[in-house]
Amino acid sequence: MKSPTSRECLTAALARIDDPIGEGARACLTVYRDTARAEAEAADARTKAGISLGPLDGAIVSIKDLFDIAGEVTRAGSKVLAEESKPAARDAPVVRRLRGGGAVIIAKTNMTEFAFSGVGMNPHYGTPGNPTDRVRIPGGSTAGGAVAVADGMCEIAIGSDTGGSTRIPAALCNLVGFKPSRQRISIEGAFPLAASIDSIGPITRTVADAAKADAVMSGDEYTPLEPTPLSGLRIGVAQGTPLESLDETVDKRFPQAIDALEKAGVRLSDEKLTLIDGMIKVNGRGGVQPCEAFALHRDRLDRRGADIDQNVRTRLERARNVSAADFIDMVNERRALIAAMDARLADLDALALPTTPMVAPTIAEMTPPEVFARKNALLLRNTSMANFFDLCAISLPLPREGGLPTGLTLFARNGHDRQLFRIAAAIERLFAG
Repeated sequence: MKSPTSRECLTAALARIDDPIGEGARACLTVYRDTARAEAEAADARTKAGISLGPLDGAIVSIKDLFDIAGEVTRAGSKVLAEESKPAARDAPVVRRLRGGGAVIIAKTNMTEFAFSGVGMNPHYGTPGNPTDRVRIPGGSTAGGAVAVADGMCEIAIGSDTGGSTRIPAALCNLVGFKPSRQRISIEGAFPLAASIDSIGPITRTVADAAKADAVMSGDEYTPLEPTPLSGLRIGVAQGTPLESLDETVDKRFPQAIDALEKAGVRLSDEKLTLIDGMIKVNGRGGVQPCEAFALHRDRLDRRGADIDQNVRTRLERARNVSAADFIDMVNERRALIAAMDARLADLDALALPTTPMVAPTIAEMTPPEVFARKNALLLRNTSMANFFDLCAISLPLPREGGLPTGLTLFARNGHDRQLFRIAAAIERLFAG
């Protein structure tokens, strides 16, 4: 059977965006119809001539609303930034690499304002409904990207991940979300949340597509993934905090997934990670990420606080009274904890835990600020560990038998991205079979 052309794929994706009863208006804030058509036609011409620019040549890709595009204001999901920012002088390096690899950039996707929550709600531009149940949140902060992939508005969504912003929406929308080792992909030209922690990653339908996008953005040479043999693989199962307060669905499916791994020959071990207590201590004093975010937005909060998402504003304001001395102490303590966690995971191929402790709550139930704060913290609890400890991580959709989606997360040591992809590809195949 002949594969569809890039132009045919683009036409179908644009039709999904334009569907009046769909989520296109809330998921995609800017649609690049003319440039995308030109890029798709160029990709098809290369295919006809037997030329390829790489694994994403002709693929339909969306980018999160925080990436610079030359001549455009970078909104980052914010009304204030849309009104006050100057147009970007050039495309972000990630965007340039995607274009250089032949990707067809179809749209900028909606997000939590300033990327500062795992929920995905946006009071300025609307909240795209979860593809499995439209009354539920999509997860954030790369909310529109996940909905766009799940609804066929693109094949791959590029997002940022500072506490789980690719992996949370992937888990809640039945997709794959990847957070690379932070230093591998440039964050230049991506509106920051916390520059020392921000990373750039894809949301996709398959592990193979995530690996392709990662290779193009990092500048690595792509070779097709060979799933690693599961038999004899050493995977630790995180104990303690990551398994607390699981809802009924996650509490059922996560153990089923671990049981499937054991039956496939994986060498499992229960891992009590006392270093998590050190992370909790640092975050209890304000945390590195909130302090960096507050420093960036302090002037905006003073001038235009009423125009910022109330839930985002509340989180930012918590760091207002953290002293410089405390911040420096937290940075130093985190650095020591990163080194200790790297050593702690040296004898494991990966660490497994639930991506989120719950399935997607409804948008309505997240409206009260106190509920939002509590459930946002729960959504971020497990994923943010990978960011704090500077690891690479991937979320895989768990078999759901028609129920609401949930995810299995795998952590690996910094720099072990390729091996993590191979492990994830093997587990993906196990779950599919």
